[in-house]
Amino acid sequence: MRITNQKYLETYSKSIDGDIDKLLKENDSRQEDIQLDFRVKTSAVYSANIEGNSVDLNSYLNSEVAKEAFKPRQEIEEIKDLVNAYTYAIRNTLNQSNLLNAHKLLSKSLLITDKQGSYRTDRMGVYDNSGLVYLALEPEKLHNEIDIFFEDLSLLVKKNISITETFYHASLIHLKFAQIHPFWDGNGRTARLLEKWFLAEKLGEKAWKIESEQFYKKNISSYYNNINLGMDYHSLNYDRCLPFLRLLIDSIKNKL
Repeated sequence: MRITNQKYLETYSKSIDGDIDKLLKENDSRQEDIQLDFRVKTSAVYSANIEGNSVDLNSYLNSEVAKEAFKPRQEIEEIKDLVNAYTYAIRNTLNQSNLLNAHKLLSKSLLITDKQGSYRTDRMGVYDNSGLVYLALEPEKLHNEIDIFFEDLSLLVKKNISITETFYHASLIHLKFAQIHPFWDGNGRTARLLEKWFLAEKLGEKAWKIESEQFYKKNISSYYNNINLGMDYHSLNYDRCLPFLRLLIDSIKNKL
């Protein structure tokens, strides 16, 4: 399924149970006095937490002013790298080249230099305590698929679409990118950044203050259950995608 596909848009729109414009205005009002820099750090901490990083927001903020390290330095550096990637995204247009630059920033503590900001050339799987849960797209097919993805993304960025379509496609972009799984590491972090980056292209700075990463972390079981549409890239069943697509809207409703 391509990220421009609107097969599920009507059902998605009916299932949202709320006026998105109204939800956004209420969220904007609540976030009015919160600095963007703080919200970026919040997003980075919770996105890293989803991947197993143990540093909480309070500890990360204190680490910025502490004279001595009191948390694992590697985990602190991972979050700093992710903050830098979010900051880069805020300042730059969303396209494939800039997305690779953002991945290079966020993966500095995750990957060796030549794999930062580069697409993988190996087979990759996603594992949990029970074993393999997902087998990603074969590397020989990756470049063609990612080129199609970014061609479609460019069309969506340029196209005049409704607020409902904007959230629908943002979530679908997140889902599809995670399923392509184009990097050796940092795929989840990049997919969540990409979702918000697309929203910012359509909504402006206020998109960066949506607390989606925090919501996903607090509802991590639902997040992982809903992103799982099949055992491998070629058997994905998008008829099951709506629960995942609704999570982004739920992250706003949950805070009101």
